[in-house]
Amino acid sequence: MEFTAKQIAELIGGRVEGNENAAVNTFAKIEEGQAGAISFLSNPKYTHYLYSTESTIVLVNEDLELEQEVSATLIRVKNAYEAVARLLQLYESMKPKKTGIDPLAFVSPKAKIGENVYIGAFACIGDGAEIGDGTQIYPHAVIGDGVKVGTGCLFYPNVTIYQGCRLGNNITIHAGSVIGADGFGFAPNVEGYDKIPQIGIVVIEDNVEIGANTCIDRSTMGQTVIHKGVKLDNLIQVAHNVEIGENTVMSAQVGIAGSTKVGSWCMFGGQVGLAGHITIGDHVNLGAQSGVPGSIKPNQTLIGTPPMEPTPFFKSQAIFRRLPDMYKELNALRKEIEELKNHKS
Repeated sequence: MEFTAKQIAELIGGRVEGNENAAVNTFAKIEEGQAGAISFLSNPKYTHYLYSTESTIVLVNEDLELEQEVSATLIRVKNAYEAVARLLQLYESMKPKKTGIDPLAFVSPKAKIGENVYIGAFACIGDGAEIGDGTQIYPHAVIGDGVKVGTGCLFYPNVTIYQGCRLGNNITIHAGSVIGADGFGFAPNVEGYDKIPQIGIVVIEDNVEIGANTCIDRSTMGQTVIHKGVKLDNLIQVAHNVEIGENTVMSAQVGIAGSTKVGSWCMFGGQVGLAGHITIGDHVNLGAQSGVPGSIKPNQTLIGTPPMEPTPFFKSQAIFRRLPDMYKELNALRKEIEELKNHKS
């Protein structure tokens, strides 16, 4: 499918600078541009590629000042990154969606399947499960007994959703993720550990995306809840009875211990670890590898273990690197003081 610069500008509210009839049919990074491709420039570090790229069209910010002529047709927009995201979404939405139930899939006769649903080979839909209209379930995915799934969801291969979980609309879950496995609940006794049955469920609200091989545990009692708009990266662990607020985003390898409450619009870098039974306020940003032992009030940007504001953290890190030399200096000073004491006596 081909679009002209004029058509694209109309779609995203941009202004064409150059040939409005220039046409593209694919996307490319600006440094890997090719004829017939559209690229974008939002990071100033890549500005020099604008003057050499072979892409036919480039999206740029309105305030970009050119240092020399460019061969590509430009489309100026308020935010090039947001504009290309909109175009990619449009491009994705135009791809034909699979429908129908593969003859190698198993669908319980007690399940309810909506219209225009796709269920791939070797997928399994359990007793009493409900699948909403337009949902796509790829091969080897397992939807357990009594699971309720809304409309327009997309579950990639090998996704497993345990019994009784509730999922809303427009949810994407990537390959290998597990929703509703038992929470880590064991009671010690003299001979070892007694397993505490995990009788709750996982509830995932609308417009959530969950990365590959992420695990969200079912609650001991009640619900583990992922509120609407949450975006989770790959390889994240969400323990039993955790609650994650609306539009919070987390990078890979974040781990959240049981019964912790995370607010709305939070942003966690990779490998952030949260202790259990704590509360994280709204609009909290945590830098990568932060270890959080206690609750955090809203509207803070923190990093480190325990978390602190970025400026004192980086000052502390600078001092930390000097500790070996400071230790030597301290020992030398101690030695001098002892010598002075001995000399006076």
